[in-house]
Order: sequence, then C-alpha cells, then structure tokens
Amino acid sequence: MQPVITAEGLSLSAARGRVYGPLSFDVADPLSVLCGPVGSGRTSLLLTLSGRMKAGSGSLTVLERSLPRDARAVQKQTAIAGFEGIDDLEPGVTVGQAVRERLAWLSPWWSFVPKATDRQVTRACAPVFGETAIPGASTVIWDLGEAEKFLLRLSLAMLSTPQILFVDDIEQLHSETARRLVWECLAAIAAAGTAVVVGAASLENDLWDSLPIQPSALLLSQEAR
Repeated sequence: MQPVITAEGLSLSAARGRVYGPLSFDVADPLSVLCGPVGSGRTSLLLTLSGRMKAGSGSLTVLERSLPRDARAVQKQTAIAGFEGIDDLEPGVTVGQAVRERLAWLSPWWSFVPKATDRQVTRACAPVFGETAIPGASTVIWDLGEAEKFLLRLSLAMLSTPQILFVDDIEQLHSETARRLVWECLAAIAAAGTAVVVGAASLENDLWDSLPIQPSALLLSQEAR
C-alpha cells in the first residue's frame, strides 16, 4: 500500500529541550497508532503530521504533499479529534447545536445553516456511531457518557470527509469498555477508506485483537526504521 505519510529525520525542539524525534517512518496501513507516554511529544507530532504545527527539522510528506509548504492543503484533507483545547465539546450545549456549529464552519460564509434536527444529527453521526445509539438533537452534551462524547467528536471531525483522521489521547477514555467501543468505531472508519492515526500512551493488544483491522504501532521512544 502506498504510504500516506512519509517522515525522514523529523524532529522538533523547544526552549526546554527536545519535543520529539528525530523520527523516520512511513504510515501506509489503514489504522496506525503512535505510542508514547505523556511528555513524548505525541500530541505535537500528530499536529505536525496534520499540517497544524511546523517541525523543526527533517522532511515530511502527507498525501503526496510536502510540509510545511503545503500545510493549508493538508489541513483541508485531514481532520483531528480528541485534542485538548482544540476540539473540546462545550458541556452546556446540545448535540444539535454542536452539529450545526460544525456544519456552519464547513459551509460557505454566506450560507445559512438551520437548526439541526434529529434526522440531521443521525445523518452526521451514523457513519461513526454504527450500532451505538445516536443521541437526539436536544440532548445536552453533559448528559452523554464518555464514549458517546468521544464518538460525537469523531463524528464532527468526519463531517469534512477527510482522507486522514488524527485522533489524540485515546486514554482520556478511562473505561476499558469505552475504549473498546471507540477502537471498534475507529477500525470501521479505517475500513471505510479513511486512514486513521491514533495517539496512545501504550499498546492495548487485548483490545486490538478483536478488531477487524489490526493497528500498526510506532513507538515514539525509539527511532522507526
């Protein structure tokens, strides 16, 4: 399979030292996991791969586009979910309001996006939720379980029909049952044709064994290839 991401000697440093790298790797599998503990630079690496942060050195090609030169194009072809401070859900709004806000963001500035109905919420969420019950448009987000909230974040990200979906910090789902459900949904997204790259603190082979698509793992504590 042709790699969707190719990195050579990719690294980033800050005032306090190295953030990540140098790393050299390819991402070619439908479902990939970047494994590294807190402080390993995992979130920064994911943002770099999605064109939303600039590396300090090395070369990076995503979807046959060179970064950071083609960052704007890569941003349009990718989506992110699970990133603290970026795609957080406002607890006091309804699911319908969250869907409408995302649709408005993706629509031309001059278009009017009406209030989201239950049918529109179902249409937006069905590709991600699968067999999981989809909340109604009037459901307040703070009434959702942790798995439902995460699936909603994934659904909002997928509304832009990205070629690659980057997901951060799967461990923010504290329940193993919730993580299993989300992993199953991520595998389904990958099987449907969107490459999925997930940031995780550790390998979860017991959860992955039951997935129809087995994730490939890159350990950030060591240089790939």
